[in-house]
Amino acid sequence: MSFWKKIASSLALCLLVICNGSTVATALQSSSATYGIDQAQFGNGGELDACSTTYCSKQTAGETAVGNSASSSYQTQAGGLVTDRQESLQLIVNGTNTDIGTLTTTSTATTTATFSVKSYLASGYAVYTSSPGPQNNGYTMHGMTTAAASSQGTEQFGINLVNNTLGGTCNAPANFGHAATQIPDGSFSYGQAAPGYDTCGLFKYKDGDAIAQSATSSGETDYTISYMFNISALTPGGDYKLQQSIVATSTF
Repeated sequence: MSFWKKIASSLALCLLVICNGSTVATALQSSSATYGIDQAQFGNGGELDACSTTYCSKQTAGETAVGNSASSSYQTQAGGLVTDRQESLQLIVNGTNTDIGTLTTTSTATTTATFSVKSYLASGYAVYTSSPGPQNNGYTMHGMTTAAASSQGTEQFGINLVNNTLGGTCNAPANFGHAATQIPDGSFSYGQAAPGYDTCGLFKYKDGDAIAQSATSSGETDYTISYMFNISALTPGGDYKLQQSIVATSTF
């Protein structure tokens, strides 16, 4: 017996941002034992504190080296002087409310949603999913705990954050989805899909998993979540709803 399923996938991605260590960075230019330089200026064309008896200013000119540089023991952000010395983490989820229609055992449903992240004065960030998956009267659709391809006739719910195809070669134009986009480019932004969610045509979903990450402070990275739904003949019929929360945390 084959059941027809209405999957009312209301992808209302609820915004929740948690910033670990959200204290204000002090304005010390150096320290010891405990060493750390908050901001420093080298060479001509800039000055951290140019003061007279009536005013002070911070000056910068002719910047030739900009961007991030890091090793296992340090990290620098080269560029113009800034006055904001407080750690920050920004997560923006673009409102999505999608009805993906009626599923059968011989069809696969897909849809997408987008969000963006950027961080400042941090060692990186991680973005986690927080939702049990699509639900219908207490029944939760089977989440794919191991990354795998779509298989019609098998109950599956999974996501990834890359270009996708449901069949054929991943070198072909993507059917849906998009790889992480660095704004303005890869010299300033470094976010990537997390392991398990970073392979074309393979989908996974486990509540609490990291789905995106950056190993350093990063300018804006725009992400696209691709959703994939399949049902089996035993999947209970009815309306299913997915309300997914995205949680971002800074690392220091």
